[in-house]
Formats: sequence, C-alpha cells, structure tokens
Amino acid sequence: MATSPNHRTPPAFDSPVPGLAARHVAREAVATLLGPSRGLALEDALAQAGRGARLEAGEAALARAIATASFRRLGFIRVALAARLRDGLPEDRPHLLALLVTGGAQILDLAVADHAAVDLSVRLAKADPQLQHLAPLVNAVLRRIARERDAIRAEENDPLAHNTPDWLARRWRAAYGEETARRIAAAHLEGAVVDLTVARDADIWAERLGALRLDLGSLRLVEVRDSVAELPGYGEGAWWVQDAAAALPVRLLAPAPGERIADLCAAPGGKTAQIAAAGATVTAVDRSGVRLERLGRNLERLGLSAEVVTADALGLPEDAPFDAVLLDAPCSATGTIRRHPDVAWTKSESDVMRLSGLQRRLLDKAARLTRPGGRLVYCTCSLEPEEGGGQVTHFLKRNPDFQRIAITPDQLAGHAELIDASGDLRTLPSHLAGGTGRAGGLDGFFASVLRRRD
Repeated sequence: MATSPNHRTPPAFDSPVPGLAARHVAREAVATLLGPSRGLALEDALAQAGRGARLEAGEAALARAIATASFRRLGFIRVALAARLRDGLPEDRPHLLALLVTGGAQILDLAVADHAAVDLSVRLAKADPQLQHLAPLVNAVLRRIARERDAIRAEENDPLAHNTPDWLARRWRAAYGEETARRIAAAHLEGAVVDLTVARDADIWAERLGALRLDLGSLRLVEVRDSVAELPGYGEGAWWVQDAAAALPVRLLAPAPGERIADLCAAPGGKTAQIAAAGATVTAVDRSGVRLERLGRNLERLGLSAEVVTADALGLPEDAPFDAVLLDAPCSATGTIRRHPDVAWTKSESDVMRLSGLQRRLLDKAARLTRPGGRLVYCTCSLEPEEGGGQVTHFLKRNPDFQRIAITPDQLAGHAELIDASGDLRTLPSHLAGGTGRAGGLDGFFASVLRRRD
C-alpha cells in the first residue's frame, strides 16, 4: 500500500446526503488523534473538524457518538480490521485508518444500519482525492465486518488484553492486581453515566429528574434523552454536571461559611461551585482564560460567586495564606477513560512522568499557600500511583510541617472500599454497587487530606 504524508489539508466537504457530514467530522477528528496530534483531546479535535461543516445539533451528537465509540473499542476494532486487511493496518495513512475505524465502530457498537455505515463510509472515500481509489477496499472490508459481526463480538472477551494499551495494562496490573485491572478495563467499555451535584433539596431534584440519589451525595441520571441544558433545573441553576467521584474531594475538604479557600487549577469549575455553595469565600485560579470564562458562566447560572484569577498557580503571592487549599492538579486523566476513551490512546507513559514533576511543584506551592492549622486537599483524576499516593508520600518527606489526615468510611457513607491503605481516597471505574453498568461506576480519582501543623 502506497504511503502518503500524515499532514494534509482536509478536503472541502459539503454534502446534502443525511448523516454524511457528521461522519466526515468524526473521521477527521479520529484521524487527527491517530496521526501526529495525539496530545489533542477528542472534544477539541471534533471542534476543529467541525468548523466548516455547520452541523445541526443532532448531526454534531452523531459525530461525537461515532468518534467516542471508535476510541472506546479501538483495540478490538483494530484487531478485527487487521485480520481482514491483506497488508495489515494502514498505520502510515491515518485518514484511511480512521475511515475504517469509524465505519467499524458504527457496525460493531452503535445502533446504525449496516448499509448506512458501509455506504456512507464509501462515499467519504470517494469524496477524498487521496482515498477515492481505495473506495472498493473500504467497501469490501466493512461489508465483511458487518457479515462477521457476531463472531467479532464473541472475541471481545478480554478488554484488558485486547482493548487496553500495553503500558496501561502493565501499570494497572502492578498497582491493583490482575482481577481489579480486568474490572477497570471492563468498566471502560460500559461508558459513563451523567452525575449531578445539587446545592440543596437533593430529594426534590432526584424526584423531578427521575434520578438515583447516590449515598455519596450526588444524583445519577439513569437516562438522558434530551440535552442536559433542557432538563428541569438547569436554567435556574439548581445543579451542575459533575461525576460523583469528582465531587468527593470538596466534601472531604469540608468548606465552612466564611473560610477563605483557594481552588487551584479550578476550571471548569465544579469544585469551585461546591466550595461557594458551602458559603466559603473562594479564589478560583487557572492558567486558561478561555476555561475560566466557562467557569464564570457556570457560576452566573448557579447564582454563585468567586474571585476568578487567570494566573499560573506557581506564581501566586504567598503573603496571605488561605484557611484551606484545594489542588486538583493537571494529570494524565487515566481515571476518566470510561468518559473520555481517547485518553487511553492519546496519552503515554512519558506524560505520567512529565506531569508528575509539575504536580510536585504545584503541591509544594499549595503548601505555602496554606496557613498554619489549615487544610490542603490534593487530588487527581488519574489511576497512576505516581500522580496520587506517590506524590503525597514524597510531599510529606519534604514538608514535615504537614500531616496526612486519614479518611474514614463515615465520610464516604460507609464505602470503606474507596479508601486505600494509607487512608487516602482511591476510587476506581469499577467501584459502586453493581460494579460496571449503568447503575454503577465512578471516575478514577485520588485525594489526600493534609493538615499544616499549628
């Protein structure tokens, strides 16, 4: 198979064929992440791919669903394609690979008619000057995938071995053991539900939304048929979207009315909202002005206020330390794979090593921003030990004026399984009653509660 450059200008695209533009956007976004731009998030890749497409809301949702499904089962899909391509996967042609992957995802994972998935993928190939001569190949491979769908699905019996990058599988086996690592990988195939945090009247909103009230404090939507913004209570600011695990660090921080609290790396703002709703005076700090604009809009909708500071947290003045500091540090985000499956395939072990250095510097800075007797909660949405307990262990050696405050099951509604051997919070995607599936699951989160000695 002839090679072509990875970098190219995407073909101009404008088609009246229903569903074709959405599939074009999905293909372009997946190609971007399978190519050299692996550091980009899927949402950003979709936004970039959709700039000239003018998609309706339903088409944009379809593009997102196809792209997400492509990464959720990317390992399985790659194996299925490789077995049906004479020359193996076209690794050097990300746009062809993405076309086959998105077509395969529709057939294997989405409620899309086989003929639509195949026909529209072939149309995309014919519309692309660099791929049009390969349209017969796309047609033949995807038709075979459709014919052999049941056999392919029957082979999806080991998500840790077949649908998890080797570097992550190795790490999770070492950190959590074989059985738990397998449960984590299985949970990622289930996807994530929508959890909400409410400022008050949780029982009332659970009834109005038909939501399950988790004993951890969040509401879980069993099914979301409409846009979240169309649900009762959104416009009046009664709740905000936040994974149940992501809400726990602030609950462990236990902000009190009148306290001065810093929320470092605060965007998009769910934790800022929790702190403000508790009556504390919160300073929300983030480097990204764009992300802070979104935070500001969310606070306005919720009727909450905060001092919003666009700055690198490492450069904040230390002359007026806070009663408490929350540091949700930048991390590899491997705890969010059930919600953002692209993370598994766009991050690498070098990202963990690189980010751990930044976390160390931010944690030391957060310590200097905490007054004597004050509290510091360090958290990450990562499953990697270097970004969680390992950071705290080294931090306490460098900062003997801090001590770890062990979390108790009572603080987590009796969920002792969410506390690790050191007394820190450690949630896994497979946690909650029922394990995986729509009734359970959490983002993978780590949090440690630290106190500065008086």
